[in-house]
Amino acid sequence: MALLEADVNYRVVNAFLKSVKKRALGQEVMGSLSPAQQFIKIVNDELVVMMGTENHELARSSGPLTVLMMVGLQGSGKTTTTAKLAHRLKKQGKKVFLASADVYRPAAIKQLAVLADELEVSCFNSNAQMLPANIAQLAREEAGRQMADYLIIDTAGRLQIDEPLMKELEEIKARVDVDEVLFVADAMTGQEAVNVANSFHERIGITGFVLTKMDGDARGGAALSIRAITGAPVKFVGVGEKIENLEPFYPERVASRILGMGDLVGLIEKAQEHLDLSKAKQIEEKLRKNDFTLSDFQDQLRQIRKMGPIGDLMKMMPGVGANMPAGAEVDEGGLSKVDAIINSMTLSERENPSMINGSRKVRVAKGSGTQVSDVNRLIKNFTQMKKMMKKFTSMGGKKGMRAMSNMMGGPGGQSPF
Repeated sequence: MALLEADVNYRVVNAFLKSVKKRALGQEVMGSLSPAQQFIKIVNDELVVMMGTENHELARSSGPLTVLMMVGLQGSGKTTTTAKLAHRLKKQGKKVFLASADVYRPAAIKQLAVLADELEVSCFNSNAQMLPANIAQLAREEAGRQMADYLIIDTAGRLQIDEPLMKELEEIKARVDVDEVLFVADAMTGQEAVNVANSFHERIGITGFVLTKMDGDARGGAALSIRAITGAPVKFVGVGEKIENLEPFYPERVASRILGMGDLVGLIEKAQEHLDLSKAKQIEEKLRKNDFTLSDFQDQLRQIRKMGPIGDLMKMMPGVGANMPAGAEVDEGGLSKVDAIINSMTLSERENPSMINGSRKVRVAKGSGTQVSDVNRLIKNFTQMKKMMKKFTSMGGKKGMRAMSNMMGGPGGQSPF
């Protein structure tokens, strides 16, 4: 049911269940695991195996220039993904050259040129009157002259597969020595993405896939289906609209996501990228001494929000994302409200919230565009949190850990926020 709910192809689910059953029957239970945990481990391991067991990097040409061709249906995010890939390669120190061979979609050429300009990478000056295969050939020659490491060709898409599109892509591939054909698929389209990918693979020979919109409700079932049916690996996933929101595909993470077990590794990587570790140590020391202030709380809140929407972060947390109701959204406006309330306080009020009397609360509420009840709630929750933190540090060891577990929503406990 977990696989079908994640939009995994029915035939793939059947084949997968057979492999799990074969491995699970007669399997010895490890000493540290219960039979149920052992079974979940087998399911997770088999999912990883079916998706490829490892991350696949981009192919490299034996010559100085590597040519990538982006293909897929219209609306899947090819042009944006082309720019994201260019950004990623540029960060690795590679010289990238872009070319748009989409002469049908209005402003497609202009869109790629604008993105290239933002990235400060070169882009071939194509136009709608040129033939796509000619654009690809001329772009390759220009990329060679500029001594580029990578040429990325953005091709046209259609609302559905048709013969003219396939012939055009085959001609581009024949005219230009392409090293990598990346199919860009919208993860939200589910099983239909698999049928389309298979058609492209049979005609053009897909070497890898990029799944876009993986930051939404899609749980990654398309990744499992695409890999199982075509045999080609998923190489990258798009996890947002920003130019840096392209990540390597790690099978073990998507396996956990399909099973509703979160993506703890992805969450840790986001934290390493966006959180200031030196500040985190200072905050830890303040918590130990019970010197944590509203200014510190605001600073931590802002750092966490840099990691992305709170709802997306919660989905990555084991035991949280799987239990979130379908379509549930975290109130990001509430976090902005907290930030505004703290901004409206004086420095001394942030250091010592207990001094905020009735008249001060009215002033803070007016200054932040909120209600006095919102100010009261923030102060009350913050005070409760400080008391609990003090209790943890005074308990120490396992007792403190148990108390923290309860506060964070463990058995009989409830988080104050």
